[in-house]
Amino acid sequence: MEEKILSCSEAMAEVLAQEMARDETVFIIGEDIRAHGGIFGQFKGLPERFPDRVIDTPISETCIVGAGLGAAITGMRPLVDLHFADFVTTAMDEIVNQVAKIRYMFGGQVKVPLVIWAPDGGGLSAAAHHSQCLESWFIHTPGLKVVVPCEPSDVMGLLRSALRDDDPVIFFQHKRLFGHKGPVPPGDHTVPIGEAKIRKKGKDITILTYSMMTLLCLDAARQLEKEGIHVEVIDLRTLKPLDFNLIARSIRKTYRALIVHEACLTGGFGAEVAARIGEELFDFLDAPVCRIGAKDVPVPFSPPLEKFVLPQVEQIIQKVKEMLNR
Repeated sequence: MEEKILSCSEAMAEVLAQEMARDETVFIIGEDIRAHGGIFGQFKGLPERFPDRVIDTPISETCIVGAGLGAAITGMRPLVDLHFADFVTTAMDEIVNQVAKIRYMFGGQVKVPLVIWAPDGGGLSAAAHHSQCLESWFIHTPGLKVVVPCEPSDVMGLLRSALRDDDPVIFFQHKRLFGHKGPVPPGDHTVPIGEAKIRKKGKDITILTYSMMTLLCLDAARQLEKEGIHVEVIDLRTLKPLDFNLIARSIRKTYRALIVHEACLTGGFGAEVAARIGEELFDFLDAPVCRIGAKDVPVPFSPPLEKFVLPQVEQIIQKVKEMLNR
């Protein structure tokens, strides 16, 4: 079997079909997912193939996550569709106080094989209620795993791993990546949760990034290459657990680290990574660890204002040059 080219939406639909055929306990629950095959086409063909396991619900994220949790602890493997990551706010008690804690509170006697799928990110003029990146809230919550794939192969591999995991996984997928295409390996392709990947090798500086920002960082790295600046780009893919071993190996080679994420800068995941680098790799740094994130304002509807608020390739290029010129 050869690799094939799929979009992130197609990769998701394919792996769900494979896992639902393999394991009858896997099912999907969410709002308006049967009629349209998901708002991004990520469930296309599944309602027809698995009519009893693609379940529409009322418009209540509290209800959806609560039902998913109940199903998970009684032997099923649900994927809960939140429509948009922003809507997670209405289900915070269920996620933070129940989903994340139950396995611990029962001493491991109860498994919680639940995937909460949450499309996030801006850049589509969807305005303040539909454009946020909220991953740092869940990094801060013990008991949850957090994945943020970029490439279709990682969407497929990480989703398969998440569906087979006995712990709850928050699966963030950037809305601008659904049409992004790339090669997908054949067969039972999995990506281990907690394993980052070097997308581009370099010797001058390490960029740590994930999700949509991976593509921007690779664009910046290619432009910098023309000027003789060799950037190493690491796609973290999983934020919790974090592959700090790969981060450390790269920084011991480049002596500089730039962290790029789309979430607001203040309190973003980059702050946690920067702190760990400072604590554990201080002696290897030739410059302070730097971060790029969105400005600390709600994401605007206006395209020019949204572009001003969110990180851009030009910012990344400028910051790399500043760090190298220190």
